[in-house]
Amino acid sequence: MSEDLNNTPVNENEGEELDNILVLNDEEGNEVEFEFLDLIEYEGEEYVVLLPVEEESDEPGEVVILKLEDTESEDEESYVSVEDENVLNKVFEIFKEKFEDEFNFVD
Repeated sequence: MSEDLNNTPVNENEGEELDNILVLNDEEGNEVEFEFLDLIEYEGEEYVVLLPVEEESDEPGEVVILKLEDTESEDEESYVSVEDENVLNKVFEIFKEKFEDEFNFVD
């Protein structure tokens, strides 16, 4: 699980032709495309599970889990890195249980 994105607003107008593609800005301001896989609720918070569209890591298929935060604008959402390994693991376990028949998970 990657945690390289922090406080990255989403422009919901971008990527409208592909409903499940989000464009986020990384810490250097570069646009990065992700496929939205799921929204998981855990302990009163919401987390998104994303798959990078252009795979740059050495481990293909690695997902990114970010916490959803409200912003003052109704048109924008903000996603922040999750620092707590326990939370990341719990959210990923919920995701794996929901999609055990759709994805081939490798531990």
